[in-house]
Amino acid sequence: MLDIVNKGLAKIFGTKAEKDLKETAPVVAQINQEFAKLSSLSDDELRGKTEELKGVIADRLKSIDDELASLHEKVDTDESLDIEQKEAIFEQIDKLESKRDEELEVVLKEIMPVGFAVVKETARRLTENKQLVVTANTYDRELATRKDNVKIDGDKAIWANKWKAAGTDVEWNMVHYDVQLIGGITLHSGKIAEMATGEGKTLVATLPAYLNGLSGRGVHVVTVNDYLAKRDSEWNAPIFEFHGMKVDCIDKHQPNSPERRAAYQCDIIYGTNNEFGFDYLRDNMARNPEELVQGKHHYAMVDEVDSVLIDEARTPLIISGPIPKGDEHEFYELKPRINKLVEAQRKLVGEYLNQAKKLIKEGNEAEAGLPLFRAYRGLPKNKPLIKFLSETGIRALLQKTENFYLQDNQKMMPEADEPLFFTIDEKNNSIDLTENGIDLITGSGEDPNFF
Repeated sequence: MLDIVNKGLAKIFGTKAEKDLKETAPVVAQINQEFAKLSSLSDDELRGKTEELKGVIADRLKSIDDELASLHEKVDTDESLDIEQKEAIFEQIDKLESKRDEELEVVLKEIMPVGFAVVKETARRLTENKQLVVTANTYDRELATRKDNVKIDGDKAIWANKWKAAGTDVEWNMVHYDVQLIGGITLHSGKIAEMATGEGKTLVATLPAYLNGLSGRGVHVVTVNDYLAKRDSEWNAPIFEFHGMKVDCIDKHQPNSPERRAAYQCDIIYGTNNEFGFDYLRDNMARNPEELVQGKHHYAMVDEVDSVLIDEARTPLIISGPIPKGDEHEFYELKPRINKLVEAQRKLVGEYLNQAKKLIKEGNEAEAGLPLFRAYRGLPKNKPLIKFLSETGIRALLQKTENFYLQDNQKMMPEADEPLFFTIDEKNNSIDLTENGIDLITGSGEDPNFF
């Protein structure tokens, strides 16, 4: 009974597949119209289409990019900003980045027909011609030094339609059918496209990869094993490289190596789900920005998505291992130095506090302000100091002294901090090591650049 009802509803309203086809059909028609226009272009003019599309994206995002650049420059160069002001600017940057991503999606959707048509026309020309001849640019010349399918003859670059992929000779002989255009539209929309073996998943991936690669923010193509990652990256690379895009496979390079970091700077990045996952985990364990490899995530396609997101997702990726060299681990190495530093500061703060108390008792508040302020800059949570500050007039004296050293853009603050081993700024939640502190914990005969 239920089957009969479902069939009846499907006849009236159509199936999900029919609705999807109805939505994509106009876009496919637009792609084929643009594709027909490209046949009259020279190979150089076809390559020029990529720069045109990048120009469209850049023009649409210019105002946002200019505003982002201005905010980043302000954070990097304006030393008068406190931590709260910087935080407010970073919140602005986050909102602008979100706005930029939304606008980028709008632009990519608008240029999709031309972008997909460029890829299809490139595939057609490589199928119907043994070679494509274009004016050589710097990237062509660089590729010619390491790729057999690119040759330089004077001011011309000759792109052959034969190359190697995973050690096997490949002759390009594929052109996108309408069903593959539909697959590309579906993938760009962030949806799952189910395709049987032999329907051209590898070819379909070239469409959204090229389109999203135009953004310059990287496209991750995720596969289930390193053979497929390496093969597909080599198989499809000339399609992208012909248009000036850089392609690499992270599985070809060791983790944390300069080569893998460079791979992530490419426009199209192939790799296995495990390697992408482990790089993500390592990035989250990085102690400074220079150790990061992946950068901001923009767009990813996942091959065998049911396997990656369901079957393999049941097994978590774990980075583990023994602590190197036991007691020589960084924490244990630094702990004695820090203890030495804190004890020396505590003793010094005690001396300044006693000096301040003595001067105040003698009625010399004018000179008592500096040692009191130094005690506060050294250890603001020191219990004897906190107790002393609770006495009448002492907190006001501290505030008056602090205001004096903060005036004229903190010009006189180094004079107050000079004898201390480190300074604590409670308002900005920061601790700065002084020259005295560095000298104390590096010790005699040690590397002066230890810190």
